Amino acid sequence: MRLTIVASCLAAACLASTGEAVADSAPTNDYPTSARVEYVFACMKTNGDTREALEQCSCSIDVIASLLPYDAYVAAATVASINQEPGQIGSMFRGAAVARDALAQLRRAQAEGEVRCF
Repeated sequence: MRLTIVASCLAAACLASTGEAVADSAPTNDYPTSARVEYVFACMKTNGDTREALEQCSCSIDVIASLLPYDAYVAAATVASINQEPGQIGSMFRGAAVARDALAQLRRAQAEGEVRCF
């Protein structure tokens, strides 16, 4: 029962964050500082703990924030995390079109950040 409720809530969040939510009407600075810092720390671990990596990773999250509203980012990051889970929970999200679309939006924004910043 709990799994169904979690799945329904995440699916609703993904649906709300796709399509029209990506319009230019969303503020470009709607990401909390803590979310930006978390992204930069993870990015720097991947790309080296250097000043250059700090600049590139900061630029990358700024690009992502300009392309993807924060709610869509959170939904897609949640899907990415759950996709790594084995078993019923992971397979349920891997098979959902809404989850795949949310994840694809995040991947496109991340790719744009890499192109512009790295």
